[in-house]
Amino acid sequence: MKISQEERDAVYKTIFSRRDVRSEFINTPIPDDVLERILLAAHHAPSVGFMQPWDFIIIKSSETKSKIKQGFLDAHAQSAEMFQGNRKEQYKNLKLEGIEEAPLGICITCDRSRTGSVVLGRTVKPEMDLFSSVCAVQNLWLAARAENIGVGWVSIVHDEVIKKALNIPDSIDVIAYLCVGYVDKFQTKPDLERFGWLPRRDAKKAIHFESWTGDKST
Repeated sequence: MKISQEERDAVYKTIFSRRDVRSEFINTPIPDDVLERILLAAHHAPSVGFMQPWDFIIIKSSETKSKIKQGFLDAHAQSAEMFQGNRKEQYKNLKLEGIEEAPLGICITCDRSRTGSVVLGRTVKPEMDLFSSVCAVQNLWLAARAENIGVGWVSIVHDEVIKKALNIPDSIDVIAYLCVGYVDKFQTKPDLERFGWLPRRDAKKAIHFESWTGDKST
């Protein structure tokens, strides 16, 4: 199947306009067929040994969201103490989640035992199943952006809180808790770049030729 130039350009546009959404969610519900498309795209992520270790938990309950939000607030307060001076105050003032504002929460998990203890491609790097589940997150994120739906990844919450709120077995790994919904706008730059937390690194500085110490200007 050949990709047309228009289709290629749409993929790049989606990638470059993807944002971690925290503040812009609106209450417009996501139609079932749209959600199904997004989840199907996530389910078509690459996976080591084709084990497809992920599951998707959809959260609409305000009570459940409240439990996750409290877990965020607790972890956020702990995290703030790790920063010093102006950085600490800047951290406290950043909006870092949209748990209760987003119409949906989606938790993505990884069942590391799904296809047995020996998995093709995981024999040397056992963490490849976790990486596969992260690929499902990225597929979901890009598919959502293509549907003009925002996604925000909440990483400042302990896994135990999410497991308890969602009745996830101890044997299952939590990969991501995502806030998902339509937005009033997508920002032109990531929030942490807009608010001066860090600048975007020049892509050329991340490219090496032949080895880590290779000439980056080649």
